[in-house]
Amino acid sequence: MADFLLSAGAFIVLMVALGLVRVARGPGRAERMMAAQLLGTGAIGALLLFGAASGEGAVFDVALTLALLSAFASIAFVKFALRQDQKVPAADAEEGAR
Repeated sequence: MADFLLSAGAFIVLMVALGLVRVARGPGRAERMMAAQLLGTGAIGALLLFGAASGEGAVFDVALTLALLSAFASIAFVKFALRQDQKVPAADAEEGAR
């Protein structure tokens, strides 16, 4: 059973590595953030599988910490994006007045 869990974890790591390409090439901020969330989710899944295969309890703690940090990163991104979207109309209005 441990071999199956390790191979499933390795498969998830491979898929996460392919998602890294999307982070680098994403056309917009939202697409890049969604790809980063995919990376975080894949890393959590892989850590949980590796932890179950090895029986190490500390790996579960690392996965839970990563999940918490991922949630905070999403909140920070949304706040940043809202702030940037509010600045854009003000800049457009100044250019139209010229």
